[in-house]
Amino acid sequence: MIIELGLGLAVGAIMALTGAGGGILAVPLLVFGLQLSVAQAGPVGLLAVGLAAALGAAAGLKAGIVRYRAALLMSVTGMFLSPVGVWLAHRLDNRWLTILFSIVLFFIAYRTFRQAMNHSTNNDGGNIQKLACVRNANSGQFVWTTRCARALAISGGIAGLFSGLLGVGGGFVIVPALKRYTDLIIQSVVATSLTVIALVSLTGVLFSSTAGALNWVVAIPFCAGAFAGMMVGKLISSRLAGPQLQISFAVLSAVVAAGMMIKSIA
Repeated sequence: MIIELGLGLAVGAIMALTGAGGGILAVPLLVFGLQLSVAQAGPVGLLAVGLAAALGAAAGLKAGIVRYRAALLMSVTGMFLSPVGVWLAHRLDNRWLTILFSIVLFFIAYRTFRQAMNHSTNNDGGNIQKLACVRNANSGQFVWTTRCARALAISGGIAGLFSGLLGVGGGFVIVPALKRYTDLIIQSVVATSLTVIALVSLTGVLFSSTAGALNWVVAIPFCAGAFAGMMVGKLISSRLAGPQLQISFAVLSAVVAAGMMIKSIA
């Protein structure tokens, strides 16, 4: 139990410092710390990430910056494919799952590092005429079109599949999709993404639990540690500079991804 608490504490601190996307390190820590397979660690990591995302989503709903219709659309397709991902995770060889996870983690490390170098945290919107989802100037709500619904539904489905397959929240798919296809400001993008992550993660966790694939003996102390870590991380996050945190997270993710790749090959 002490090891699970310690690992959860580390993940919670990382999530508080870097955002919900930091939860992707939950699975590698469980793999290395407890010698679990990716399929075994995935549901535990997904539960921790989902709970953290739910807290962020609640704050976003209270502030009125969650685009709940877009979130629901993405969640529906994600919730449909998340169980498919869980099902696949327990039928694929652990080596290939580990390699796939490493590739995803390398991608996140690269993207995070590039964002830190560009110091770009706002959605520039590009050419608004080319965006699939544009808000009405008066109501602030999306003008729903077939193109808009299709883009968000497909993005949610992909996020859901990866969520169930690898035990990740799917924010690495949802956030870029919302930034690419909508004219939302970054605060609304993050809040809407957290809402989708919370809902999709819930589906994956429930499916894993009913299938007997969720190890509660590990999950309970791990999630308790994660919450404690989030509280500690929030206390010190304001004292640390954003770009430096992003670079540190990118380097750590790349190192962990390399370790997982070596582990799978060995």
